[in-house]
Amino acid sequence: MKYMNVVKFKVKPDCINDYIEALNNQPSWKGNTESRTIQTGDNTFCSYGLWESKEAMESEMGSMVAWLDTVRDMLEEISPELGVTDPVSGPVIWEKK
Repeated sequence: MKYMNVVKFKVKPDCINDYIEALNNQPSWKGNTESRTIQTGDNTFCSYGLWESKEAMESEMGSMVAWLDTVRDMLEEISPELGVTDPVSGPVIWEKK
């Protein structure tokens, strides 16, 4: 079953171009079939990744966190509880092609 992760985050205003460059240089993760990022406000963004399965996503989680660590200083804290990202994930229950 396909699986998806969605992450909301805020980029520091003076880091937006650097963050977009980092997105363009993101590694390819095995089992990730599609990724996109939208800009939802001046410095707010939302990314999603589509995965072949939950297991595929989970197996790449360490690599995704390692990449996040390389850009973490470009992000603003959302809240003390969340830190710099607001992530969710789950099975794809519907899609329209």
